[in-house]
Amino acid sequence: MWFIIIVLTIVLGIGLYLNLNPQFGANVMASDKSIYEKSKWWDGEKFINQTETTMDISLKNIPGLLKAQFTDKHLRSPEENLDMIPLDKTKWAQNPERAKFVWLGHSALLIQINGKNYLMDPMLGDDTSPIAPMKTKRFTENVLAVIDELPPITAIFMTHDHYDHLDYASIMKLKSKVNKYYVALGVGRHLEKWGFPINQIQEFDWWDEITEDGLKITFTPSRHFSGRGLTDRGKSLWGGWVIQWNEHSLYCTGDGGYDEHFKEIGKKLGPFDWAFVECGQYNELWHQIHMYPEESVQAGLDVQAKVSIPIHWGGFPLALHPWKEPVERFAAEAEKSNANISLPRLGEIVEMGKEPQTNDWYLNLR
Repeated sequence: MWFIIIVLTIVLGIGLYLNLNPQFGANVMASDKSIYEKSKWWDGEKFINQTETTMDISLKNIPGLLKAQFTDKHLRSPEENLDMIPLDKTKWAQNPERAKFVWLGHSALLIQINGKNYLMDPMLGDDTSPIAPMKTKRFTENVLAVIDELPPITAIFMTHDHYDHLDYASIMKLKSKVNKYYVALGVGRHLEKWGFPINQIQEFDWWDEITEDGLKITFTPSRHFSGRGLTDRGKSLWGGWVIQWNEHSLYCTGDGGYDEHFKEIGKKLGPFDWAFVECGQYNELWHQIHMYPEESVQAGLDVQAKVSIPIHWGGFPLALHPWKEPVERFAAEAEKSNANISLPRLGEIVEMGKEPQTNDWYLNLR
């Protein structure tokens, strides 16, 4: 009898935790599925990739992964916290006709176009494992405070709903500063649950496009997956963003493995002045959903980028590789391939046409 009571108590506790913890976002309702089923990429139960995609993780892999997680752990994070250059508001406000960006670590970007400011995947929190018993700590301290220093934000772009891209603490702190959210199909339900007005949220299927504020905005495919809880894997879409204005354009790949979609995007929407390319958090067991750095360079070439900037590194130890390995391999491959890249410092303001060509700031860091 007592055993049954204990089991029921545990089950009830887990159920309450899943339903009351806001980190998980919203469950999928029947009304949501009626919208998702209009997408070519909804198979009746979940969203799928253009190419069959799997993660090669099974029960037999788990012991090895757990052992690796505690082996050479010191190499996966820098010995000292990475510094971020404070935002120079005066410099940021200068030359509004020239596009600018600031890399805020991992995949978070502050972008200025035609004098208006945008955020891409503004995960600025200190932990990408908010529902786990152990933290996955950020390499830079107190990045969340950057939000207090930001200029007015016109809109936020979100590539998908994983915790390292959509952070509850960050998005709630930004809530009063932003009035427009461009998100992947299905991500809007999380924002609605968190109290964001539905008229501020615009969802996109792959290849959906709009023209707004002088920008042509297109949501593009990637090869990845989604989910924030135990039962919502694949219940929202994932992808990248293309933004075009005047004679210029930029592309953010979002997360995902290498595939033919890069050439398709380059053919349809390229070339691009900037390509922000996923580079980091890879492993042979999940190679189909995260590129190796050499593939990241090739992705930039495929989309015809004038300058490729690696992102999805320099923020968190989400894979087993040393923390600097992604950018070191990326730079080495770019030199072999004669690809034009730029590796700005955290917080550095970069103007279009004036991208940093000195790519070695990280070399002496341990």
